[in-house]
Amino acid sequence: MTETSADPTPRVAVVGGSGLYRLFDAGTARELDVATPFGSPSAPLTVGEFGGRTVAFLPRHGTAHTLPPHAIEARANLWALASLGVRAVVSSTAVGGLAPDLPPGRFVLPDQLIDRTTGRADTYFTGGAAGVEHLAAADPFCPALRHVALDAARRLGEDVAGTATTVVVQGPRFSTRAESQWFRAAGADIVNMTQYPETVLAAELGMGLVNLSFVTDTDAGVVAGDADAADASLVLARMAAAQPRLLALLAAIVAAVPEDYEPRELVPREASVRVLALPVAGAGA
Repeated sequence: MTETSADPTPRVAVVGGSGLYRLFDAGTARELDVATPFGSPSAPLTVGEFGGRTVAFLPRHGTAHTLPPHAIEARANLWALASLGVRAVVSSTAVGGLAPDLPPGRFVLPDQLIDRTTGRADTYFTGGAAGVEHLAAADPFCPALRHVALDAARRLGEDVAGTATTVVVQGPRFSTRAESQWFRAAGADIVNMTQYPETVLAAELGMGLVNLSFVTDTDAGVVAGDADAADASLVLARMAAAQPRLLALLAAIVAAVPEDYEPRELVPREASVRVLALPVAGAGA
């Protein structure tokens, strides 16, 4: 069933990473085709019941993992969610573990990130109708939502790391061994390809974002021949095996987001409104 973006939509969204391409059972969700000023989102949004409430879902890589990290139009994805009234975003990602206490199989709620990407469109405020704003990004992930997520995980019995620094790399290749050692020396705990610019774009649109990461590997490996070193098949296999745990944890987090949750105002509210008022690509043609 195909709906339009004018239909009522939820205040909470889930963005699915590698291995999570649908959230709802067949026939139980509405599909929303949302046009944006930045082109099409990664896939049509779906809206259904999850965690006891109405939730919007968007698979970051598309429904069949057809979009590599550097080709994702994160501006379209986040704009589409914000245009529907979403206030809280719960994102999932597969990550490599760089710290000894974050082995494969553990969940992580990062609180910091280091951007090592290149060439990605990472702001809505490029002048013109959107104007120019400077995001306060000292704490890129919403502290209130992280607290909610950590409490939900503990009630569920999951051993989730409550803090971590993500280094976000360009992809789609994995790290060299030298890069992996460099990231560890720089203080990074996990490595990922998509948390930036998604996190800061959500903040520019006045949405709070919490990320739930699942450690699938040890990046380039601790030593040569490390059986946990990253490769695509290993990452996807471990994400598939962890999906029941991931879905249970995402549902618990979604259910725990307060009904009256209000995101931080990291840019003036009117600036976010300006961006959401930008003309949609192709409109009026």
